Amino acid sequence: MAGILGASSTAAIFASHSSSITPSFSLHPSRGRKFYGGVAVPLKKGRSHFHFSISNVATSPAQQEVQKLASSKENQRPVYPFAAIVGQDEMKLCLLLNVIDPKIGGVMIMGDRGTGKSTTVRSLVDLLPEIKVVFGDPFNSDPEDAEVQGPEVRGKVMKGEKLPVVATKINMVDLPLGATEDRVCGTIDIEKALTEGVKAFEPGLLAKANRGILYVDEVNLLDDHLVDVLLDSAASGWNTVEREGISISHPARFILIGSGNPEEGELRPQLLDRFGMHAQVGTVKDAELRVKIVEERARFDKNPQEFRKSYMAEQEKLQQQIDSARSGLSSVTIDHDLRVKISKVCAELNVDGLRGDIVSNRAARALAALKGRDKVTTEDIATVIPNCLRHRLRKDPLESIDSGLLVIEKFYEVFA
Repeated sequence: MAGILGASSTAAIFASHSSSITPSFSLHPSRGRKFYGGVAVPLKKGRSHFHFSISNVATSPAQQEVQKLASSKENQRPVYPFAAIVGQDEMKLCLLLNVIDPKIGGVMIMGDRGTGKSTTVRSLVDLLPEIKVVFGDPFNSDPEDAEVQGPEVRGKVMKGEKLPVVATKINMVDLPLGATEDRVCGTIDIEKALTEGVKAFEPGLLAKANRGILYVDEVNLLDDHLVDVLLDSAASGWNTVEREGISISHPARFILIGSGNPEEGELRPQLLDRFGMHAQVGTVKDAELRVKIVEERARFDKNPQEFRKSYMAEQEKLQQQIDSARSGLSSVTIDHDLRVKISKVCAELNVDGLRGDIVSNRAARALAALKGRDKVTTEDIATVIPNCLRHRLRKDPLESIDSGLLVIEKFYEVFA
């Protein structure tokens, strides 16, 4: 949030085990096969004996336990509490609404450096609810919804096999700026291909982010080829990989959260339109508030665990509020008259497409659910509509007024 200065970035440590293959060549006397690196290769030309499979890092129970232990250790790393973040209510509200209704489509956070954008996003981890996933599946497949099931799980369902189901927290995946396309989309497992003669697909970050959150810090600095990959997946909800004779499609439905500094460059309009909401953050000007932010940060740096305990009650209360809002979201209604007025605002602002209408309706319903109501009011719409439409307006280089103010002016003109 604003003024969370000196926030330490979270470092993810990946340990990979690779087997070294010593090149060797020999001919088996009886079977007429060449041996290269310990792998038997037929001398005669013919159909490939390679088979296709999906390589999952943790499929056996023992490996799953190792993964659980590693995950629990990661969760023990101190994260700044969401409830302790001072100010910046607009950004916090946008994030909470996306947790309540993931179909809103994510949030783009733009603001000055040092205002705690990444700190706030990562603090959301403690508040994420649990979902049901198929045990051992690398795509976090939903056992009940075929639209978000990986290829192996769909095959098991068609055969009538019983799926092992576990409950786990929604996953948050960081997409680093220097990531390669293979790491993002997934690639062929070369080691398995050489040692076992199997075309194995190794899932990437998009597979890991399925049914979770994909966070891109400094998204406006992301390479164009990765932007294209994100656009494709965000548009269809699926990731298709064509690699070394492998053709596979898997679900990639995620909440896309991005942050950046507008001084470092603009975002491509195609990608900007994929974010459901847009939040602007600025540096806190009030001196007393700045002192409070600095003191809170100093307390956290001195003793993170003690600082987190002091906000535990507020965190639990907020988490219960989110769980209640998620369960009550389906019962929230919005009058037809209010829907018409929302669409009228979008039309008079010349918003391209219908995403603005859809997101505004969804965000208003999520806000009503967060407040514990089953009906959307005009105040709910007034709160969320600037964040839903601000980034969808056509840029006028001669216009000095903020696009969010234009949306508010048009809202009061229509709803009055």
